[in-house]
Amino acid sequence: MNLNLGEGWQVSPAGGATGEAYIAQQGDEKLFLKRNSSPFLAVLSAEGIVPKLLWTKRLENGDVITAQKWVSGNELKAFEMNQSRVAQLLGKIHRSSELLHMFKRIGNEPLTPHFIIEEIKQHLSNYYFEDDVLEEALIFLYRRQEQVKHDEYVVCHCDVNHNNWMMSEDGDLFLIDWDGATVADPALDLGLMLYLYIPEEEWTAWLNHYGIELTESLQMRMHWYVVSQLVLEVIWHGKRGKDEEVTRWKAFVQNLIKNQSAE
Repeated sequence: MNLNLGEGWQVSPAGGATGEAYIAQQGDEKLFLKRNSSPFLAVLSAEGIVPKLLWTKRLENGDVITAQKWVSGNELKAFEMNQSRVAQLLGKIHRSSELLHMFKRIGNEPLTPHFIIEEIKQHLSNYYFEDDVLEEALIFLYRRQEQVKHDEYVVCHCDVNHNNWMMSEDGDLFLIDWDGATVADPALDLGLMLYLYIPEEEWTAWLNHYGIELTESLQMRMHWYVVSQLVLEVIWHGKRGKDEEVTRWKAFVQNLIKNQSAE
């Protein structure tokens, strides 16, 4: 693909699921390029959440290319997610009025429990076979949706996997890959973070670094969102024939429902 960068630039794919990311290099200069990136990349860059945005260019075919400063560093390992600075950065993101304003300007509607249930129902009817665990999970989500309604909506990343957290060689922490972000209950991000990475006895301390207390309401909402997101994870892997991942995440879902029912 011709990105019109000028002479001497070598462009190669950067990998990733979408195939929209590239690395451009000319001598010692190196850029991270992305096609049709998140429309609020400028705000994320200004707040230091992602590597610095250098320029944006619209191509003749209408595609928009963004160039960010190349940052050398490493993805966080799963065991590194309990760092206080991870909690603090996620808290900064959730409290960003600039991000929320930008989302509202582009017409982003909040991801409500009702919408999530309807999305799961559609996936199950269109793409997936009948499955007792997923049906049980859907009943669980439906029965508890009124209990987890929440008035506070923030910009949620929606994929806080450790692979999306990057520590630069200079010690700067970034949360990258914002293509799936939306406005939702902060419990969506928090639930996935805590249930997948943080031992339960450390939740209170981790949330203190984030900036809130662990309440009964928050715990209930996190549990609900984790079940919903893992059901979607099962469906995603099921559509791609990844049976081992389906078995793994279904067992997690089943355990979550069983534990909640016992409380």
